[in-house]
Amino acid sequence: MAGDTTPDTGDGTVVGFDTAVIGIWLASITDIVGDLRWERLPGGHSNLTYLLTDEAGRELVIRRPPQGQLLPKAHDMWREYRVIDGLWPTAVPVAEPIAYMDDRDLCDVHFYVMGKVDGRALYTGAEVAAWLPEAARQRAGIAFIDTLAALHSVDPAEVGLSELGRPDAYVARQLRTWYGSWTASVEAADYDDERTHRLHDLLVERCPEQGPARVVHGDFGPHNCMFDADGTVCAVLDWEIATLGDPLADLAYSVNAWVEPTDTVPAASDPPTVLAGFPSRDELMARYAERTGADLSQIAYYRCFNAFKTACILHGVYARYQAGQKSAEGVDLDVLFQRVGLSLDTAAEMAEQFS
Repeated sequence: MAGDTTPDTGDGTVVGFDTAVIGIWLASITDIVGDLRWERLPGGHSNLTYLLTDEAGRELVIRRPPQGQLLPKAHDMWREYRVIDGLWPTAVPVAEPIAYMDDRDLCDVHFYVMGKVDGRALYTGAEVAAWLPEAARQRAGIAFIDTLAALHSVDPAEVGLSELGRPDAYVARQLRTWYGSWTASVEAADYDDERTHRLHDLLVERCPEQGPARVVHGDFGPHNCMFDADGTVCAVLDWEIATLGDPLADLAYSVNAWVEPTDTVPAASDPPTVLAGFPSRDELMARYAERTGADLSQIAYYRCFNAFKTACILHGVYARYQAGQKSAEGVDLDVLFQRVGLSLDTAAEMAEQFS
């Protein structure tokens, strides 16, 4: 994330929090016992996330934005907390919300505390092989799509989330935003692709009328779900870009990211869902339709839209690296560039199904 200047010390040093101050505050609102042990957790879009363990073994997670200058609306802890707080009583598995705080006597930025959830997120095939036996992968896939169906079955107004975002014209607004990103990034990236412009025009022309708005996660994938070793989804994580929108766009994003063994992927990638035992994309979509009653007759449009959006996002990231606005240390720019083209390939393939 742009603006993240938080060092990863690697020596157990806690950055971003005064551990004594936080310990006293937590003791005043929870039943923690004794001193807390702090352990930095990886991932989480560069937000500072720590596992807190008290002397009785109780585990909590505390999360704040990274240090340094932040982009407007980035690292929105209040958005994350209000979503898990709203969804906690529903069938959508989330971590237990403990407290949200925006008090400069406690921390220089806002933060929140939630319960610790066991299980593992699945980023790579290696992690799947180490955690999920083949017999559990079918269950994991079904639990994954059932969780998304449960999210899209929640009426935002009934859980206090009706003001989470603008409810209408979700796809149309996203098209404007991400096409604008592409065109603004062409010079720095030194790369344009005529397909992007044709796809944009087609997507604008054929944009479906949106149904009732639902909470959309925006990045719903196995990397943002915690799985038990038996394939159960214990919790969905990273709600900072959740908003109100078109649930079919959310579904299509997840389906596109559900890589199958026959898909073309960069040689350096290791997608988690290519291993034996996982259900196919078609099985996931059929299950979603069964659970929600959704009409998926226009799913090719939504898959095209999401592949187009992904290409624009990656193109913008690539442009920032090329312009020297982000450090490229440890980043394979060739793979990143290849992913832009592969996303456009997927968008073009889906466009043929509805144009």
